[in-house]
Amino acid sequence: MPKPTPPSTQSPGIHHKRIGDVVVTAINDGMFEGAFSMLANFPASEAEALHQAAFRAIPPRLAINCFLIQTNDRLVLVDSGFGGAIGPLAGHLADDLLALGVAPADIDTVLCTHLHPDHVGGLVDGAGAAVFPNAELVVHQADHRFWSDDATLAGATTDQDRGFVQLARTTIAAYADRTRLLTVGEALPGISILPEPGHTPGHSGWLIASGSESLLIWGDIVHMPGVQFPRPQAGMGFDVDGTAAIETRKRIMDMTATDRLMVAGMHLDFPGFGHVARAGDGYAFIPEVWTPTV
Repeated sequence: MPKPTPPSTQSPGIHHKRIGDVVVTAINDGMFEGAFSMLANFPASEAEALHQAAFRAIPPRLAINCFLIQTNDRLVLVDSGFGGAIGPLAGHLADDLLALGVAPADIDTVLCTHLHPDHVGGLVDGAGAAVFPNAELVVHQADHRFWSDDATLAGATTDQDRGFVQLARTTIAAYADRTRLLTVGEALPGISILPEPGHTPGHSGWLIASGSESLLIWGDIVHMPGVQFPRPQAGMGFDVDGTAAIETRKRIMDMTATDRLMVAGMHLDFPGFGHVARAGDGYAFIPEVWTPTV
């Protein structure tokens, strides 16, 4: 009898975490291979040295995570990954939801951290139609305004930038009749928006509180964990306001380290749950230890 062929891919990227009465499921949409040139105002040589010291891949690999929140009566998706925007290394959200027994029509609410392609690409299909037919879209008002503004499209000088804007606008159009804009407060009971401007004007985290436990799904506070935790002053070239993004990163890291608040991130190494700790002049990320129970 022939031996089975060794697998070439991992099993679906799914990990469950209980926060009080709420279950938060990290779903890995895939990854993409980046470059140290994506960093802004930070030497590529130092970034590469940090990766080598931490046994990280070179070129850097960026995880793409989404999160499913299950309450007593709702299924809530936070971001949607790339969809079909960049090829086979990403766009796995739909298959992972299927593995969980979740159909697109089951999603009640989609909370967006912001409207970049790796966060909203999975919200629309190739024809620009909504993938989640029953879901309300909730996004910070400033992000919705920025991407809807014709001046943003006019100011896009590269094909990539124009693609960013056009996908955001397609998403806005697909959910136009069921969109709710926030600046502060609760999106749903126990889930509040936390504005984190800079990466985009309305970039936001989502703070989940249930019982005595809390979790901040912080979006894109960090893209390259091997660089931006020890060197939070390292920006990203696609930050809309680089200075504000750095100030926000330092503020959120200081807050979560001081409050010992668990975080989850879209580009933290899957499954992305853990804590921020101070380390010298910067910070370190302490991943949550895996447990077999939810």
